[in-house]
Amino acid sequence: MLPPMTISHYQFDSPDADVILLTTEVDCSTEFHVHKCILAAASPFFHDMFSLPQGDDDKHNVPIIPVSESSKALDTVLRFVYPVSPPIIDNLDDLSAALSVAIKYDLASVILTLRKFLISPRFLQTSPVRVYAIACHYEFEEEARVASRSTLNVNLLDAKPVAELRYMTGYDYHRLLQLHRWRTDGLLQLLPEIPENLKCMQCNGSTFTMNDAPRWWTEWVKRAREEMRLRPTTDVIFGLDFLFGVAQKAGCTRCPGSVLDSWRFLKSLKEDMDRVPGCVGEEIPC
Repeated sequence: MLPPMTISHYQFDSPDADVILLTTEVDCSTEFHVHKCILAAASPFFHDMFSLPQGDDDKHNVPIIPVSESSKALDTVLRFVYPVSPPIIDNLDDLSAALSVAIKYDLASVILTLRKFLISPRFLQTSPVRVYAIACHYEFEEEARVASRSTLNVNLLDAKPVAELRYMTGYDYHRLLQLHRWRTDGLLQLLPEIPENLKCMQCNGSTFTMNDAPRWWTEWVKRAREEMRLRPTTDVIFGLDFLFGVAQKAGCTRCPGSVLDSWRFLKSLKEDMDRVPGCVGEEIPC
């Protein structure tokens, strides 16, 4: 009977383990004393491996299996397999390394869990291009689709290169570039030159200017075009900082009030823009 393994700092050193996974790194080797029944239940790879005769270590009379993974990555994956507290993964380097191990050993439940971690908000917000590249590398189509939407907040041509791009195909990167281009074209086409019923008491206060657009709108369109050519998303251009920045730039004391009065129009315009396809696989040439 196996001892309880629900403690939070399980060390993989159980005395009744019947197999040892041995990692060898530059400065040290680490033994993981594990149980065949647990690994075999979680992985067809290990199930088939353990069905073959295993060599024994002379001292412990327990099979020792050298593995190429780092001790940290293997430890992370094993904690998802064993009934112990799950590991904390707080960076994409560790997540990618764990994914590699889980895929190599065909640990389906671990792969599913790590795929959910991959598209968690913290990673999508801070490193969307890396998430997209990792998803493409492992052929996670749904995760790549989700990550591609988050990349819309990034100026791809100005972004720093990430190591994962080396493992992504040119096809996948081209899809991302195409998404940004098509999305930009689609958003720009939705910008009206002079919206109806968009007025400013000062800008449109005379018979000569009553049919013109308010100054803030002209400035907003100019800046919105520039912003969307870099990042084809509505998150910035409909933000209060952006809107009142253009109202101040317009040089009209009544334009800030006009911006507030136009909230229904701006809300509707944003909703229309947000309906433009924004994920790889949804691209529609405009």
